[in-house]
Order: sequence, then structure tokens, then C-alpha cells
Amino acid sequence: MVLNNIETLLEKYNNAETTLKEEAELKAYFLSDNVAPHLEHYKPMFQYFSESKKEQYTKDVPLNTKKTKLYQWISVAAVAILMLGFFIPNWNSGPKTLADYSPEEQQMYLEAKEALAMLSNNFNDGASSLKTLSLASENFNVGLEKANHITEFSETTNKLLKN
Repeated sequence: MVLNNIETLLEKYNNAETTLKEEAELKAYFLSDNVAPHLEHYKPMFQYFSESKKEQYTKDVPLNTKKTKLYQWISVAAVAILMLGFFIPNWNSGPKTLADYSPEEQQMYLEAKEALAMLSNNFNDGASSLKTLSLASENFNVGLEKANHITEFSETTNKLLKN
């Protein structure tokens, strides 16, 4: 009866369905001297488990108790630099107008503005061309779908006529 119970417990153990109490029973059985001969191959496994449980790690683990606050100071410095970057350019005067610049700088500004406006117009023209191209692509896809229907119809007709 005990042997039958051990075999069912082993089956449950192999399926990972045993409780801790049942595993303790298995361990006690396999650590004893009266193990059935056909279950002898389980004995080294349970002996290993009991021996490995007794092992302890004896080396010292060094702990770093010295904490550096370098990262905190770096973040404080970064915030300070950002704040200075925002406030120093506007420290002496308010926002400038186009009239505050020299005539050469005004001319360069106007030329750059004109070039960017031309670039924007060309970009808009290209975007509208792409819309036309996408419309043509959609119409082409519709035509391909209709052509596929014709091909399917012709294949079906050929099958019917061959039979």
C-alpha cells in the first residue's frame, strides 16, 4: 500500500502537482534505506536536494555604502544653464523689430523670406501633383480588380466547357 502511494506521489511530482507535505513524504521515503528496487534511480535526486539545502554561501558580499551625489549636482547645473540660456539673451532689451537691424541685415532677411516663400509654393505644387497621382493609382487598382473578375469568369467558363 505504501509503495502504491509513493508511485502515485511520484506521478504527481513529475506533473508538478504535489503539495509541500507530499514532497516531504517523498523526500523522507527516498532518504530511508528501504526503497523499492525499481525506484532506486530517484534516490540520488532526492539525496541531492537534501544535501544542497544544507549548503551556505560563506563569502562576504561587499556593499557600496558610499553614495555619490554627482548625478544630482549635474541635474542642478543643467537646469541652471538652461535658465541662464533663456534669460541672458533678453536681459538688456526687449524683442527687436526689423527696423533695429542694419540695411544689409534687413535685405538678407527679406531675401531669405522670399526664398522660403518660393520653396513653400513649389512644395505645395508638388503635394497637389501627388494627390493627382494617388487618384490615378486608386483608379488603376479598381481596374485591376475588375480585370481579376474577368479572369476568374474566364477560368470558370473554361472549366465548365471542358466538362
